[in-house]
Amino acid sequence: MTPEDYLEGQILLIDKPLTWTSFQAVNRMKFGLIRELKLPKKFKIGHAGTLDPLASGLLIICTGKFTKRIEELQGQAKEYTGTITVGATTPSYDLETEINEIFPTEHITNELIQETVKQFIGEIDQKPPVFSAIKKDGKRLYESARAGIEVEIKTRKVTVSEFEITRIALPEIDFRIVCSKGTYIRSIAYDFGLALNSGGHLTALRRTKIGNYSVENGVSPEAFIEGLK
Repeated sequence: MTPEDYLEGQILLIDKPLTWTSFQAVNRMKFGLIRELKLPKKFKIGHAGTLDPLASGLLIICTGKFTKRIEELQGQAKEYTGTITVGATTPSYDLETEINEIFPTEHITNELIQETVKQFIGEIDQKPPVFSAIKKDGKRLYESARAGIEVEIKTRKVTVSEFEITRIALPEIDFRIVCSKGTYIRSIAYDFGLALNSGGHLTALRRTKIGNYSVENGVSPEAFIEGLK
C-alpha cells in the first residue's frame, strides 16, 4: 500500500502482544508508518476498543477517514477465549493484583460448571471491576482502588450470546465467550466463581473477534512494520 492509502483510510487488524497497552500498540504503528512511509506526524490513527495489558489478541486500528468508524466498530459483538482459575479471588479480578482470598473447590464438578454457565447467557446485570478505567466523579475507578478508596459501583446490563466451556482441568476452566460492548470478562470470572460457591479470577484472556473481523487475519505490530520496509 502507498502512503496515500493510509492517509485516505485503512482498517488494520493487529494481534496485540501480551503486556502491551493498546496505546503502545497504536504508537508503535504510528511511528512505524511515519518512519517507513514518511507520513506526516499528525495523520489520523486510533484503535476501536481497548485491550488490557494482560490480554492479547485482536486490536482494530483505523487510519484516515476510517477513524470515523471507530465508534461503530467498538459497538460490535466481541469474542474472547480465556481461563478462569477457581478457588481464589483477587481485588482486580485478574492477575494484576495478588490473591486476597482462598475458597474450597472440592465440590465443583463438570456438571456443576456446565449448569452454572446457563446463568450467564442472555442479558445479565454486571458490576464492573473496581480496577477499571470507568470514570466516576471525574476520576477513573482504578485510581480510587489503588488509593484504597471505596467507591460504590452500579451494575450495568450486558448481553452474553454464547458461553462455552472448552476445557476443565481444575482449578482452571477454559472458555469461549461472545458478548456485547462493555462486558467485563474479569467480572464474569469473578461472578462465575461466586456462582460455583467458590471464588474465581481471570488468568488468561485473548480477544479473537470483533464483529466479522478475526485475529486469524491479524499481525503483530512488529510484523506489520517489517512489512512496510
